[in-house]
Amino acid sequence: MKDTDRYTEQELVILLRNNSPVAFQQLFDLYSQKLYHFSFSYLKSDSESEEIVQEVFLKIWEKRGSLKTDKSFKSYLFTIAFNAIRKNFNKKMKEDKYKHELFEWISEEKPELESRIEFEALLQKLDFLIGRLPEKRKEIFLKRKKEGKSIGEIADEMGISPKTVKNQITEAMNYLKKSFDDNDVSSLLFYFLFVS
Repeated sequence: MKDTDRYTEQELVILLRNNSPVAFQQLFDLYSQKLYHFSFSYLKSDSESEEIVQEVFLKIWEKRGSLKTDKSFKSYLFTIAFNAIRKNFNKKMKEDKYKHELFEWISEEKPELESRIEFEALLQKLDFLIGRLPEKRKEIFLKRKKEGKSIGEIADEMGISPKTVKNQITEAMNYLKKSFDDNDVSSLLFYFLFVS
């Protein structure tokens, strides 16, 4: 007989409320795969789905003392998972907002397949070049351009002067501008993304 067969779900929750790592492991064994498949149906990513499962069970462990024994533990798990998935989507949308806006712009102005392929190649090139920035400069640049934070917010977060933030952003933009070839449409792409 399996360990999980020895207790009902409610009994496992009661044991978990009393800090039982065995009960926690049994609940994890019982639900982790179901949560993974649930998450994967939305995210289509192994690593992100595994992260959701870990996040859910970390939250369960942290809140074990306040778990309700008169309500469905399974429903509670999947509610946490769904909220985590939604948060994941919102985060990705915020981080990649400039790309989504540009995709919309491209589809209106240049609907030809060739332009879309060229555009995707430019985005890959842009990501590659940003990845080659010095670590501190890249962090500042992404906070400003992807996260939309103000110069002041970045300066406070990183414990540096606003002037340093501005200088680092200027250096990053100059590097990116110089790295693109003059004969492709990248200058238009660059200005659309970063200068406007």
